[in-house]
Amino acid sequence: MMGSVLGYALRVVRVLPRPVQRAVLGRASAGEPPAVADFVRMLEIAGDMPETGPTDAELFARFPELAKVTVSEPAIAGVPARFYRGPESSGVGFVWVHGGAFVSGSLSMAEAHFVALALAARGIAVLSLDYRKALHGGHFPQASDDVLTGWLWAAQNMDAERLHLGGASAGGNIVAGVSKRLRDGAGPAPASVVLVYPAVHAELPEWPAEQFAIVRRARNAVYFSPTWVAEMSRHYAGSDETLKDPYAFAGNGDVGGLPPTFVLNCEADTLRASGEAYAGQLRAAGVEVSVHMEPGAAHGCVGDPFTSAAANSIDRIAGWLLGRPLS
Repeated sequence: MMGSVLGYALRVVRVLPRPVQRAVLGRASAGEPPAVADFVRMLEIAGDMPETGPTDAELFARFPELAKVTVSEPAIAGVPARFYRGPESSGVGFVWVHGGAFVSGSLSMAEAHFVALALAARGIAVLSLDYRKALHGGHFPQASDDVLTGWLWAAQNMDAERLHLGGASAGGNIVAGVSKRLRDGAGPAPASVVLVYPAVHAELPEWPAEQFAIVRRARNAVYFSPTWVAEMSRHYAGSDETLKDPYAFAGNGDVGGLPPTFVLNCEADTLRASGEAYAGQLRAAGVEVSVHMEPGAAHGCVGDPFTSAAANSIDRIAGWLLGRPLS
């Protein structure tokens, strides 16, 4: 019942002017999300969360270099995608996948659009991918299949000397799983994998209780409890057996033989437990891994363009992709 009420309320919010949407949803963006069943039902009714990030006009006013990036929409076997190219090319390509807890998000959200614009403005050709959500009965491997399809298209069509694969949050989960599928013969491996505040374990790894408490008290931070993460993982997987699948949750099974991996975590984020644990697994398996933490930042920071956390994170990602890593 609560999910239905929230869904119809969200429908009303979606037709309001963007400044009003920001005012309404800004107050509800921190703290604990609704119960998973209510959250899923809300989105099935509403369609998706309203896009409250900055408009292109607002982005270009703050970052004039972004206006020089060209954006097109390639046809990729049913997978929605946008291709971003700046006026200069570094020879580096990047396939990027946004987050959204497996049930939300689009190519227009700042975590997809702004990140792609910012990297393209630095000479990195970016293919931003959408994917089928775990709504209306959809589950793994639909999203994984979509990202794999997009990656194979990029490998055949993007003119890049070095092609990397990356994603944020749930997108980081999908990307990590696809990198395993590629390792195991599904296609050419990426030059590296970029994981931004990823959730790659079906349950959050063990983490000190005081760390969870700090995140829960943090101002403007989303608090993903261990129970919430486990329930959303079960919803995405669709079955208990799939929770053990190494392609659905890359923290399962062998992680050896994977490409060099960049992991960016946020300090005020419980999903940091997964990112840190996965980096440890990779390192133990002999995979080159570079781990960074954005101090004080909350989950989703790269989708908040006008903050220092987003600027610092983009700098770190670009430095890794261009071979000039920052400390």
